[in-house]
Amino acid sequence: MSSIIQPPIKFTGTAVSDLLQSSNNHVCGIPLKTLGRARFSTRRRDLIVTAKLRKVKKHEYPWPDDADPNVEGGILSHLSSFKPLKEKPKPVTLDFEKPLVGLEKKIIDVRKMADETGLDFTDQIASLEHKYQQALKDLYTHLTPIQRVNIARHPNRPTFLDHVFSITDKFVELHGDRAGYDDPAIVTGIGTIDGERYMFMGHQKGRNTKENIQRNFGMPTPHGYRKALRMMYYADHHGFPIVTFIDTPGAYADLKSEELGQGEAIAHNLRTMFGLKVPIVSIVIGEGGSGGALAIGCANKLLMLENAVFYVASPEACAAILWKSAKASPKAAEKLRITAGELCKLQIADGIIPEPLGGAHADPLWTSQQIKAAIVESMSDLKKMDTKKLLEHRMLKFRKIGGFQEGIAIDPERKVNMKKKEEPIVTQMSVERLESEVNKLKEQVLKAKGSSTELSESGLNEMIGILEREVEHEFLEAVKAMGLNDRLEMLRKEFSKANAGDQIVHPGLLDKIDKLRDEFFKSLLEAPNYASLKKKLEMLEDLYRTKNEEKTTSLKLEINKKFNEVLDRPEIKQKMESLKAEFNSSGATSAEDIDEELKNKILQTKKEIEVELAHALDSMGLGVEAVKSVVGDLNQQISLPDVKVRIKNLNEEVNKKIEETMGSPDVRNLVETLKLEAAKAGNTSESAASKSRIKAIEQQIRKKVSEAINSSELKEEYEQLRAEILEVRESSGQNGSLKGDSSIEASMPANSG
Repeated sequence: MSSIIQPPIKFTGTAVSDLLQSSNNHVCGIPLKTLGRARFSTRRRDLIVTAKLRKVKKHEYPWPDDADPNVEGGILSHLSSFKPLKEKPKPVTLDFEKPLVGLEKKIIDVRKMADETGLDFTDQIASLEHKYQQALKDLYTHLTPIQRVNIARHPNRPTFLDHVFSITDKFVELHGDRAGYDDPAIVTGIGTIDGERYMFMGHQKGRNTKENIQRNFGMPTPHGYRKALRMMYYADHHGFPIVTFIDTPGAYADLKSEELGQGEAIAHNLRTMFGLKVPIVSIVIGEGGSGGALAIGCANKLLMLENAVFYVASPEACAAILWKSAKASPKAAEKLRITAGELCKLQIADGIIPEPLGGAHADPLWTSQQIKAAIVESMSDLKKMDTKKLLEHRMLKFRKIGGFQEGIAIDPERKVNMKKKEEPIVTQMSVERLESEVNKLKEQVLKAKGSSTELSESGLNEMIGILEREVEHEFLEAVKAMGLNDRLEMLRKEFSKANAGDQIVHPGLLDKIDKLRDEFFKSLLEAPNYASLKKKLEMLEDLYRTKNEEKTTSLKLEINKKFNEVLDRPEIKQKMESLKAEFNSSGATSAEDIDEELKNKILQTKKEIEVELAHALDSMGLGVEAVKSVVGDLNQQISLPDVKVRIKNLNEEVNKKIEETMGSPDVRNLVETLKLEAAKAGNTSESAASKSRIKAIEQQIRKKVSEAINSSELKEEYEQLRAEILEVRESSGQNGSLKGDSSIEASMPANSG
């Protein structure tokens, strides 16, 4: 029987979780590192066999093999609670934000100068701040896809726990997958929003380098996905709605993750999420990479922050595969269509949560409140569904992705990246043949008016299409003859590119188009095919007129039919008969003999009929302003929108006059004098004398402005507008259309007198 001889070893300060326990070699209670230094000796009579444990290469982080057993708390010591950072994160400026840094520096310099000199630079600071805000708005409303990727990866962007602690009343984190490990890259827990319990889970990135190492940069291992799976079962059992936050570059791809079944863990989550009987809402708050994001993203609704991205492969990886260089990542990001707007068009994402200008890190609390509102709204819709409908809704959301139907025209924007079809050969018709065809068609239309309008209309549309193609061909021939073909093609490409990116067309491009159009029409008379082009245009206009006449005739018939239907209604007929009977019984022979009561009844009935007729026209899609104006105001009152427009124009004229006055030399000199006096008042002890001089200068400036306004026609226009409003108020005291409208009073300019 062999025995084990072991040297004396101390085990003080060793945590229980760090002790190696094995029943195979009958060794118990020995620390792993200590055991690595120990020597085993086996004695059998005179034979001594000595063995030393070989130190193997440790696995890389985040596996617990790397944990130091002597650290207090053991291998899970790094899983500390989420606490606010002791130091404020350093501001990080992205490459495309560098133009804004210059404006920020100017604002800081001017403020510093104002503090040092005591001079008033309020106007200059306000102007610079306005420029900064405008530049920020222009920049963040025209972001490219790769710029949105950079914002989604911003080091200071709020993390999952930042948002959770902002939107929940209470939150309790739940740890462990019950299989030996607690992955810090995925955080789960129960929280309440407005008294409602939810199960929260999401990818957790770090807020600095140290936290990123602890959280493994938000890349989960199989343990993380199994922890999320355990919490899904828990939520399903207790009926808690699930909210998941996606922010990961992808699942952790190392050897041990694959050995422990990374793919199986993700697949198990996908299968399970489609069978959960509680509502699920997923929110992409940063970047959502491949299956690592989808493992907690199979939801009823997928929402995305405005600058978040969701992709199957990162732009850098895609560029390296297709273009053999990561420098092509901007092009890859554009082609992948990974932004929130693009994914909503493809019906992959269900909504976009707005971010402040500058990204979510510019105002994390405001962003969190937007997320909270989106969660509450989405959950209120999903909670109305029963279990069967909820599961079907989740299944259909993913079944419809990538679907298409044959025979439906492709969206022009989607044709940009498709292979161009060969242009059909245009067979040009002679002018004489076209003219004879048009004359025949006109005769057919006249004959068919009484029998079949549809046939005549279809023939008209076909002929109009032929003429439109002929006219377009003639225009292109004229462009070629003038030597403008290359410029036209270049402008077409630029315009298509601007439209494909959902961006506002640059004013410079519009100027180029206007210039080319003016040059074309100036030289059109000299084109060799001008005569045929003119003739074909005349025939096309003639056919358009014929088609409009057809539509007008059919529209008249339809309107008359609607009017007859209104007048034939029983209640309208009854009122008309009642009025006729009253008129006959009154003994009146003309309109002047009718008493006031009967007149009011007739006018009231007239209004009601006009309202019904207006509704009938609205149901046909016809907004007839004449009828609406009669129905809305028979007393010819001044309308509220007109009043507000006139008041706005008057305010603009007053402001313009004030600006002109302030820009005059004498007033400008007074302003400069005022600034100097204000500066002196801050540096001298004669405060009373300085204040009196400042007050006198201010009175002079006010007097100049008042004289300029009173001497102009603005005061007369103000009094006239005020009189009209008062007159309308008095005449419309019964219906109160203007009475008590504080918006008019608030927008009226103050009386200069």
